Amino acid sequence: MPGTNSKREEHRHDHMTIAGIGAVTGYGWGREALWHGLLSGKSAATLQPGYGAGRDEHAWVALIPDGGDPVVSSSNYGRALQEAGREAIADASARGWRPGGTVGVLHATVLGDVANWRDYYLADHGHRRSRDYLPLLPSTPISVLQQEFGFHGPSMNISASCGSANVALITAQLWLDSGVADDVICVATDMSATPEVLEHFVRLGAAVGDTEPLRACRPFQEGSRGFGMGEASIAFILTRSVERPYTAVLGGGMTNDAYHVVSVDPGHTWIFDCARRALAAAGVDTADVRYFNAHGTGTWQCDVAERDLLARMFDDRPQVYSIKPLTGHCQGAAAGIEVAAAALGYDRGIVPAAPIVATGYERLLDGPTPFAGGITVKLSLGMGGNNSMVVLGPVD
Repeated sequence: MPGTNSKREEHRHDHMTIAGIGAVTGYGWGREALWHGLLSGKSAATLQPGYGAGRDEHAWVALIPDGGDPVVSSSNYGRALQEAGREAIADASARGWRPGGTVGVLHATVLGDVANWRDYYLADHGHRRSRDYLPLLPSTPISVLQQEFGFHGPSMNISASCGSANVALITAQLWLDSGVADDVICVATDMSATPEVLEHFVRLGAAVGDTEPLRACRPFQEGSRGFGMGEASIAFILTRSVERPYTAVLGGGMTNDAYHVVSVDPGHTWIFDCARRALAAAGVDTADVRYFNAHGTGTWQCDVAERDLLARMFDDRPQVYSIKPLTGHCQGAAAGIEVAAAALGYDRGIVPAAPIVATGYERLLDGPTPFAGGITVKLSLGMGGNNSMVVLGPVD
């Protein structure tokens, strides 16, 4: 499939662009399922059994339903990653993308195939045939994707907690700038909304499983208790050569608080520094930012940090939204699904914001809103102090 094509030069852009999007989420398999779910204003979460400390309770979680190509993998995780990649490639091809000579693959992930690892140890007692063990390795899913399409560029996994997808996008830009790759497939996958993981996030005071997400997760609003958990596999085709891209990735920045493994540094110094670096890399002034795609977990410390950034750096000008009340917090894929929502909004003229359910911040958007164009910043505040921001804008 890879090769040279004169059309690549005809449709070359100054910035890296998002040329294709693939999505497997709690709303179902496919990009359109995600988009229609977001516009519905209803959470992707459903009540699932087997949660709670005794595994005898139900919890609201947005799980990826079983599906995909059984030939690809015995694991739903591997099938979701492959299908997201396939959909993104088909989408980009329909928009005029022709792969360059070197196509790299980046996979943003944190805990990996959690349910499969659990079954390997607890159900199979650490014994499997080699062919059934191999899907657990983090190299396997991206290798399978590269094999199907004959992409021979570099590949690697990236892990930066909740900001992993942002960091993957920034890394892809570095690859394109340096000539390491002509195009990059960036996939972010997280399927860790298991009873074991949710239990610990509830104990940390960050997650909520006992209440419908739109009532529990209220970023920038009164009465928020934290986030509901979600799952997703999101894929992007990133390139400078495509006829009809969704949006441009103008730049990005990363810092680390070096303060605590969970808590945000209360001074917010390095969050501010991260935003400054991202805007500088993008060549954008704070006054030019129209939309703020928030980390938006609905936890107290994240709300405080983001409100501080909005007030002191952006003078409370941007319109603000978070989709976590709808999709759940997709952990390592969180920034991925949130960038996908923004990119689809550029293409379709709608900001797919969650509905407001309580008194809150005056710049918070209330449900799907006409998109007025301009610059969007996407902030992520990950565990371990991982701060990242990417800047999206119109294509040149």
